[in-house]
Amino acid sequence: MSTFKALLLEKNEQSVTATLKELAVNDLPEGEVLISVAYSTLNYKDGLAVTNRAPVVRQFPLVPGIDLAGIVEESTSAAYQPGDGVILTGWGVGEMYWGGLAQKARVHSDWLVPLPDGLSLQNAMALGTAGFTAMLAVLALEAHDITPDSGEVVVTGAAGGVGSVAIALLAKLGYTVVASTGRVDTATDYLMKLGASRVMGRFTPSKRALEKELWAGAVDTVGGETLAALTRQMVRWGSVAVCGMAGGGDLPATVYPFILRGVNLLGIDSVMSPFITRQIAWQRLTETMTPELLELITERVIGLVEVPAVSQDIMQGQVRGRVVVDVNR
Repeated sequence: MSTFKALLLEKNEQSVTATLKELAVNDLPEGEVLISVAYSTLNYKDGLAVTNRAPVVRQFPLVPGIDLAGIVEESTSAAYQPGDGVILTGWGVGEMYWGGLAQKARVHSDWLVPLPDGLSLQNAMALGTAGFTAMLAVLALEAHDITPDSGEVVVTGAAGGVGSVAIALLAKLGYTVVASTGRVDTATDYLMKLGASRVMGRFTPSKRALEKELWAGAVDTVGGETLAALTRQMVRWGSVAVCGMAGGGDLPATVYPFILRGVNLLGIDSVMSPFITRQIAWQRLTETMTPELLELITERVIGLVEVPAVSQDIMQGQVRGRVVVDVNR
């Protein structure tokens, strides 16, 4: 195929447009590996890029999509051969570099991870950056000795992509998981099926330096006042894996939880994680996430033409779990 379909973001003086276009392979940027993309996915960051709600995209024109899974078509890298299944998440793809919302992608070989045995291309994108980030958060908690016997682990933004996978992973690994969400009325049944032991509403901001010790561990996708409230409620030597800022980038907290209870704040960077970390995380995801769980977290599978409309849904908080994009649909 000398031409392919792609969602292209273009900017003029007034606005940014997202248009499904037919492009030539020669239009692709430089890179060692040409990929026939099978699936991508929609993350919150993709929604920001496509709707232009935030200056996520650094150059125009650009194909968005921070994730992709596909088959190597051509390669000048010894690490990958035609026919290899590969996954790409992060590295500025879909922001600074052309991304996965297209039928073809040309990328640097260092950005890729081999598709693990037992994981399909579609299920890889049912996980995507959200699943990868959730696994990194779980690995961080494990590295800080938060075990199933340590006590309850709470996940904020529980009905979102990262939150959904984090709950499923933690529950499958034997943890007692509490889901915190602003959608208690509509998401409780879903979250309980993922493995949550109970579901609670959002955290209430507090002016107190410390609150009652409740949580041995936490995966926070919200930030802001929610993260500040979490730190005040952690048990002694508890750990919070921080991987989102849907509730804001400020942290109106105090030092007391850290110096009086030894609380650990664990930053999760999924964009620039090294290759070995990616391999470990994807292997653990493949071993832990069952087909039933993957089907449960996949709210819908859409085609490229549907991406702009569903991106609006993401911005309005109307998407639960994960959206997979079949780029050939």
